Amino acid sequence: MSVDRVEETVGAQVTQAVTTEAGTMAVQYYSVAPGVRVNVRSGPGTNYTVVRVLSEGAKVPIYCQSPGTTVTGPYGTTNIWDNINNGQYVSDAYVNTGSDGYIRPRC
Repeated sequence: MSVDRVEETVGAQVTQAVTTEAGTMAVQYYSVAPGVRVNVRSGPGTNYTVVRVLSEGAKVPIYCQSPGTTVTGPYGTTNIWDNINNGQYVSDAYVNTGSDGYIRPRC
């Protein structure tokens, strides 16, 4: 299988177009709040286990979003959690999406 990638940076967002034999899918990456190391949890809430920690300056894709524990962070107070990988969630309060609401489908 061949995979071609094209990356474009606009402000804090990075968009990566991934072309496979099945078609083209745009994956957009968002910046984590500057100067912050963010816990990645196994589910959409602070009661889920920490599976890893994002380094300062990380950029993450958001595949879908779920309601969960309300968290206050650099980008406000929210109960939205961003799914950044299979079984990996971060609070939207730490991700610069440019919106206070849902930007992706619910998980």
